[in-house]
Amino acid sequence: MQDVTHGMERGISQETSLYAGFATLMQARYSCRSYLPQALSPVVLTRLLGLAQRTPSWCNTQPWKVIVTSGQGTERFRRALLERVKHADRQSDFDFPREYSGAYLERRRACGKKLYDSLGIGRRDVEARDAQALENFKFFGAPHVAVITSPESLGLYGAVDCGAYVNNFMLAAQSLGVASVAQAALATQSKFIREYFSLGADRRVLCGISFGYADVSHPANSFRTDRAELDDVVTLISE
Repeated sequence: MQDVTHGMERGISQETSLYAGFATLMQARYSCRSYLPQALSPVVLTRLLGLAQRTPSWCNTQPWKVIVTSGQGTERFRRALLERVKHADRQSDFDFPREYSGAYLERRRACGKKLYDSLGIGRRDVEARDAQALENFKFFGAPHVAVITSPESLGLYGAVDCGAYVNNFMLAAQSLGVASVAQAALATQSKFIREYFSLGADRRVLCGISFGYADVSHPANSFRTDRAELDDVVTLISE
């Protein structure tokens, strides 16, 4: 009985430690919008990708395919994408939200306001707001970007699994001291990205993830978004 008790105590201790570690990652991660030029070492990059690969998926299909750029690969892609955005309309593989309303609109506005306030951009300063929007296509200066694609044949389920991969990628990055930001903006140029990387017609561009080491001194990294209360999003049914 004593051995069982000690085993339970060790289990509780381990669970507490795992919870604390995960809680730290979840609370520390944020959408980084300015990076240092320093690239990740091959060892760190491999560890990050290896951890993200543990993402669960529907029937273990693992539908994601990921293109990761570094060095001049990032710089060439950054220049080409920025030039494209200046002269082309949006072409997305997935439908963007039809509308934001209610709490969703409020949260979206609150996030935008915190960003613009941190940068000292006024509500009516359209030029400054447009310039900040273009930072998405500069990857906010990040030395790396990951392009996440899903097979067309798996439809919504493939996209959901890739969404889980994106989340785990960012948490894996955080565990290694690496900052990141998921970017739906890159998906607005899906056709160009597919052509640029010679992807097959069967691949659908879901989003990008810019990542690297955070420039913690940049004002865009000085704010954090809020989260809804549990009662606003969770319904518990006990009977």
